[in-house]
Amino acid sequence: MNKTVTVVLIILALALIVYNVTIVDFNDPLGEQSIIAVIGIVASLCAIILLLILLTSKKIQEKVDD
Repeated sequence: MNKTVTVVLIILALALIVYNVTIVDFNDPLGEQSIIAVIGIVASLCAIILLLILLTSKKIQEKVDD
């Protein structure tokens, strides 16, 4: 996967986090409607962490190959 694609996916995950934060009812964050948004936020954060691990591993691989 190209670095540009990874950065675009990170930006999309950040956009999903922003969208889901607007849906969360902070008075009842574990209510019926808010729990789906909270799950979406956690899933997006996991995706960002995995993509950052991928970028780091590619940088390490490039240094090992040199």
